[in-house]
Amino acid sequence: MKTSSKVSFRKLPKTYDKLIKFHVPRPIHDDVGYQNAVEVVDALAGQQVNEDQEDYLLVLSGIIERYESETLPAPRPVSGLAMLKYVLEENRLTGDDLATILDVDRSVAYRILKGERGLTTAHVKALRERFGVSADVFV
Repeated sequence: MKTSSKVSFRKLPKTYDKLIKFHVPRPIHDDVGYQNAVEVVDALAGQQVNEDQEDYLLVLSGIIERYESETLPAPRPVSGLAMLKYVLEENRLTGDDLATILDVDRSVAYRILKGERGLTTAHVKALRERFGVSADVFV
């Protein structure tokens, strides 16, 4: 059954056996069970937890992960171009900035961003070095 109020960290038990009594970790079979488990994990995640709470969080997270892998569609792969645009946007960079990073004329950078021209190996290497990410994200 879905809880009527949000679970807060300070209201959660501190011992493993009491956590189990609060929310029994069992296989998830429906959306209600999923939402309840996620709510408990959300309350624990990012907090200073003790060893019992950490063990419980690990178990419950594994159950959630299994349910999600069995029920949620696989994420669609992101294209290198989409990733490039995302990285530029997150870093508040423009096509002109991309031209500087790639050491190319600005028209080349804008054609890359429009999808009219692909990235070369040298471009990918420059992006990898500039943003500190794997070259695979741009391929």
